[in-house]
Formats: sequence, C-alpha cells, structure tokens
Amino acid sequence: MGRRNLKAGTMIYPLPAVIVSCGSSPENSNLITVAWTGTICTNPPMCYISIRPERHSYPIIREQMQFTINLSTEAMARATDWAGVRSGKDYNKWKETGLTPVAGVAVNCPYIKESPLSIECKVKTIMPLGSHDMFVAEVVNVLADESLFDPETDTFMLDKAGLLNYSHGQYFKQGEKIGRFGFSVKKKK
Repeated sequence: MGRRNLKAGTMIYPLPAVIVSCGSSPENSNLITVAWTGTICTNPPMCYISIRPERHSYPIIREQMQFTINLSTEAMARATDWAGVRSGKDYNKWKETGLTPVAGVAVNCPYIKESPLSIECKVKTIMPLGSHDMFVAEVVNVLADESLFDPETDTFMLDKAGLLNYSHGQYFKQGEKIGRFGFSVKKKK
C-alpha cells in the first residue's frame, strides 16, 4: 500500500476536546472550545492551550494570566461545539450552553460543574507562533468529579467519564481500553 502526500498540516489526532473557562467576573467570564492543548511537563505540572489572538477569550486570558481547562464528555458534546463556533462577544456562553459556572479554587475564574475534571492553570509565558499563540501554564489545582472515584479502592476512573475527542473536524466519544501503561513488557504470571 502506498502513501499519499498531503498539504503540510497538523494531523496529530485525536485530541481532547476541552472547554476553557476564563474571566474573573460574570461580565467578562467566557468559554472557548480548544483542541490545541496538552501536557508539557510533569514536575512542575504544566500544560498549554493555543488560541488565535482574534478570539474573544484571548485578551481575557492574556490580561488575567489564568484559565481553567475543563474536560468535556459525550453529554457535553453540543455545548462543546457551540462554545467553539459562537463568540462570547455576541453571546453569554454559560447561558446558551446550559453549563454551570462554579467559582475557582486556586484561580480567579470559574470551572464547569458538568466537567468530570477541571484543571486550574496560571500562565507562565505566551509564545506567539503564527496563527495561534501558545499559553504555557502551570497547573495549580485539579478538581475531579467525586462520582468517578471507585468507592472500594478510591481510584479515579476517568475512563468512565465518556470523554470527548476531536479528530479532523469531528467529535468522537472515547473508545474501549486495550491496555495500560507497560502492558507490552509486563511478564506473564
């Protein structure tokens, strides 16, 4: 089987479809859907989001230097898409999506109550890259949905959340587990 050359582009899929919440007051609070996000460092815990400077949330995050990454789920799919295609200049995205803002714990911006995992972040640096600027941030707090903890082992079961993924313009619910880290080298009993 051969290979076809495609136009150069970022074809690293799937990605998490997350909703970033920002803004310290009801008047400037906003939601923005982001798929350009990921982990940068374990210690200290750091991640990034990349946003186009013309987006409504961009100056809010740039001014306040904090945001919250909220993982989205299959149940949040419509709200996730809506928050990504409509502008906070024209709509109150909290009201329009039906998502519930809750006051942040370690940052002065809300997290989304319906999200199974919310990652509170403080921006360390902003890197202009071209179409997007990358906000490199330190994770200062993580809020996990209590209902996703196994009552017997107290293990956080994020795989039970029905996470939403984004792949080449489409949304997918997360699939079936096929192994765990190190399974390929684990010795058989």
